[in-house]
Amino acid sequence: MKRLRHFLTLEDLTVGELNRLLLEAARLKRQRVRQGTALAGRVVALVFQKPSMRTRVAFEVAVLRSGGSVVYLGQDDIRLGEREPVKDVARALSRYVDAIVVRTFGHGDAEAFAAHSRVPVINGLSDAVHPCQALADLFTLQETFGRLAGLPVAYVGDGNNVLHSLAMGAAMSGIHLAVSTPAGYRPDPAQWRAAVRRAAGSGARLAWHAQPAAAVAGARVIYTDVWTSMGQEREAARRRTAFQRWQVNDALLRRAAPGCRVMHCLPAHRGEEITDPVMERARSLIFEQAENRLYVQQALLQFLMRGS
Repeated sequence: MKRLRHFLTLEDLTVGELNRLLLEAARLKRQRVRQGTALAGRVVALVFQKPSMRTRVAFEVAVLRSGGSVVYLGQDDIRLGEREPVKDVARALSRYVDAIVVRTFGHGDAEAFAAHSRVPVINGLSDAVHPCQALADLFTLQETFGRLAGLPVAYVGDGNNVLHSLAMGAAMSGIHLAVSTPAGYRPDPAQWRAAVRRAAGSGARLAWHAQPAAAVAGARVIYTDVWTSMGQEREAARRRTAFQRWQVNDALLRRAAPGCRVMHCLPAHRGEEITDPVMERARSLIFEQAENRLYVQQALLQFLMRGS
C-alpha cells in the first residue's frame, strides 16, 4: 500500500510533484471529462468550519468528475473542537471515507486531523496558509505566460494566508515576488523566512516593499486579496483606513509593466482592495483563477488517493 500522504502546505510536495500536478491540471482542463473513473467508489468528506462557495463547489465537482461521491459537513453539523476533540473526529470520520478536506480557522486543527486520520487530509484553507489557492494561482500563471521561473509578480495588500502560500509557491517555482503591505500587516515572519530559504534553491527573488508603487514596478501581474478576512470583521474599519494606499486601481496599474494582468483569489470587496473597472477589464485573470481551482484540486485528489 502506498504511503499515506497529506497536503497541508505546499511544502508537502516536492518541486517535481508540484510540476507534475500543474501538468495534470492542464490535461484535465483540456479534456474536460465530465465523468471519469479515477475515484470510482471513493467517498471524500468536506469538513468546513468556514463557509466557501469556490472551495466547496470546486472540490465537489472535482470528486464527481472523477467518479467519486462527497459528504459535506458544515460547522453546525460537526462543531469541530467543541462537541469532541478534533483527533476523535478525525479517527472516526477517516474510518468512513477515503479522503478528508478540512477548511478551518486554526492551522493546528488541520495538523491534528492529519496526525490522527487513516486517509489523506487536504487543507482547504487555514488561517496560516491556503495551499489549494496557491496551486490554482501557479497553474493560472503558467497557463497565461507559459513559464513561472523569472516571472515578475507583485502582491499588494494584507500579509495573510493567501500571501504565505503564494510566497512559498513562488519560492518553489522561481517566480520573482515583490510584496507590499502596510507595516503592521506584514506576512508572518516564520512563513516569510521559510519561503526565502526555499527560494535559494530555485533562483526566485522575494522582497518586501513599504510602498506599493515600488512593489509593482515592472510587474507582469499584480495580485491582491481582501483587506479584512473572515473572522476579522471587528477590525474592518481600522483596516480600511490602514490599507487605503494599497488599493489596486488604474493609478497603480500604470506603475506596472505594460499590459500587466490582475489576480484576486475572491471573494472581492469591490471598491476596497480593488476597483470595479480593474476587475472587469480583459487583463483580469481573476475568474480564470476561480475556474482553475477545479482542475488543480481534481489533480491533487487523484494524486493523493492513487494507491491509498
